[in-house]
Amino acid sequence: MNILAIGNSFSEDATRYLHGIARADGVYTEVLGAAIGGCSFEWHYRNMLADRKDYMLFFNGSYTGFKITLKEALLSREWDVITIQQVSHLSFNKDTYQPYATALASYIRQLAPKARLLLQQTWAYEEGTDRLHNIAGYRTGETMLADIKRAYSEICEEVGFDGIIPSGELFGKLLENGIPRVHRDTFHATLGLGRYALGLLWYRMLTGKSVADNKFCDFDEPISDEEIAIVKRCVDSFEV
Repeated sequence: MNILAIGNSFSEDATRYLHGIARADGVYTEVLGAAIGGCSFEWHYRNMLADRKDYMLFFNGSYTGFKITLKEALLSREWDVITIQQVSHLSFNKDTYQPYATALASYIRQLAPKARLLLQQTWAYEEGTDRLHNIAGYRTGETMLADIKRAYSEICEEVGFDGIIPSGELFGKLLENGIPRVHRDTFHATLGLGRYALGLLWYRMLTGKSVADNKFCDFDEPISDEEIAIVKRCVDSFEV
């Protein structure tokens, strides 16, 4: 399966372990990431028009040291899945998605007509933090997530994306089920558990397979057996 994640640091978080998780289950993937830190739909759109070589190229979860254009990324493989997302600080405001999401979807489908085009739903900021209260303007992560879910759902239907990877909902569910922390700096995923949970979710949503027996364990930060069990249960609770 060939997977292209067009995005920013949140797509880097989500795909860090995806290739390894799939390989541990006997599924071969090539996972490319085309990322710019803090990149929004509008920024992607302007890069598309200008054909700027500004995207950091990741391969199977690791930075290659090369930069590419969006067009080069789209034409480099015959893609099975392509993902895109809004930047986190605009993700709760649907008005910031358009007209860029429609134009980008049309461009992607023109260059990669066989690919499933999915949205990665971003996640709420850490509870009780300045970033949540003063940057995003929310009292609770729950209310921020509710607006993110609504914006993604509406734009998915409006543009005709093929689906949503519910990463934000997963982080909310992990916190509800006793995982004390999923953020490393109030907004990015933790290098161990957070990124692992996202990778498992992507694997489940893209393949339809359960993650209960997945043996991947090559983490950048330690994760306890108890935490792994909670993450797997939460991921498998999502219908495909």
